[in-house]
Amino acid sequence: MENVWSGYIGGWLATEGAGTFDVHEPATGELLATVVASSDADVARAVAEARRAYDEHWRHTTPRERATLMRQVAQVIREHADEIAELEAREVGKPKRDALRFDVAYSSSAFDYYGGLAETLHGEIIDSGPIEARIKYEPYGVVAAILPFNWPPLHFSKKCAPALAAGNTVVLKPAELTPLTALRFAEIAQEAGLPEGIVNVVVGPGATCGQRLVEHPDVAKIAFTGSTEVGRRIAAAAAETIKRVTLELGGKSANVILPDADLGTAVKVGVAKAFTNAGQTCNALTRMLVHRDSYDEAVALAAKNAERYVPGDPMADGVRIGPLVSAAQRDRVTGFIEQGLAEGARAVVGGPGQPAGLDTGYYVMPTVFAGVTPDMVVAREEIFGPVLCVLAYDTEDEAVDIANGTPYGLAAAVWSADQDRAVAVGRRLRAGQVEINGGAFNVAAPFGGFGQSGYGRELGRYGLEEFLEIKSLQF
Repeated sequence: MENVWSGYIGGWLATEGAGTFDVHEPATGELLATVVASSDADVARAVAEARRAYDEHWRHTTPRERATLMRQVAQVIREHADEIAELEAREVGKPKRDALRFDVAYSSSAFDYYGGLAETLHGEIIDSGPIEARIKYEPYGVVAAILPFNWPPLHFSKKCAPALAAGNTVVLKPAELTPLTALRFAEIAQEAGLPEGIVNVVVGPGATCGQRLVEHPDVAKIAFTGSTEVGRRIAAAAAETIKRVTLELGGKSANVILPDADLGTAVKVGVAKAFTNAGQTCNALTRMLVHRDSYDEAVALAAKNAERYVPGDPMADGVRIGPLVSAAQRDRVTGFIEQGLAEGARAVVGGPGQPAGLDTGYYVMPTVFAGVTPDMVVAREEIFGPVLCVLAYDTEDEAVDIANGTPYGLAAAVWSADQDRAVAVGRRLRAGQVEINGGAFNVAAPFGGFGQSGYGRELGRYGLEEFLEIKSLQF
């Protein structure tokens, strides 16, 4: 039977449709599914369903009732872990083991975490002598969540979970390249007991489907993850109706390795965090900054570690790195690699061209550039592929200047044998999240950027507050 998917509106309501588009497996280029694109009428219906569910049901639930449902969603995600990971591997191209370890694990954790936070939404009382004010937190209503292609389950969860915990209903628009996991997650949420209309999914191009969501007068809040260029357009369009917006955009994250650090560990972890999901990660540590005295050793270590990332079938055991998500993305990354060579950088591992033995699929060779200077395009622009640039510095101040020398400020890392020194340098970095000596990702910690990496925060209590209005009752 033909594998055809469509939008999820109020529980698989029939969609009018605006033609179809195909989703291909990055590992083979073969057709994975055909998707019915949501029409303008479908988008309007999805928003109306979300509004109906909010007015008739969700806004009247207690925080404890929402918390119970959130935990049930987390449990059903865990029950479907293998299925989700396989779909993610086939749709995005990341190794299935990574989909299990990261996407599925973090997604269930997010729903559990925000289930707990939902029960804390009791407001507060401000007593200043004879004057009293009561502070209440209220949901916006209908939230539009626009997802990127790289981590669909994680982005579904870190937007939906806090929005729902706060009492909002949601209309999601996944990336056109990777809509299937979001559609499956919406079905899982309903299997877990969420009433129809609480979570809806529309599918199609951002220029049409996404734009209609941003412009819709009944959408009160927009949460977007994607490129800085598209983020600018969303912010401008949302300003027409003064919608609240959270933007998590691009990055060019620096990994600062101080002279006293354990170089072997810092480089090994740094390579891993540059190449995870084939480098298609907004907070990937793609700039490795090393003191000049250790530079040649660091380059050799980076090359040795990079050689462990042999591209291969994401469904196969032991594969560390899969293909890029599309032919266009492969060609874009290849173009950056060629530009780096033209600028004078030296590829100590990798380079342009298809990896040996992989004649089909959207693969590139994981590449480590040495001899990179801060003014090179490959050191300044987000490549979104498995490309690591190793840069030299002479002083700590210079390292900080290089790290802060791009328009982005999403993430960074610092390594030192002296944790206090690492923290001191981390405080000087213009980034929303700084890893100290390999610190792990934490759903309870806020995530978001400075500068052109966006504004607002996801995850943690701050991520919940992004989906709440604040009201004061004056007495």
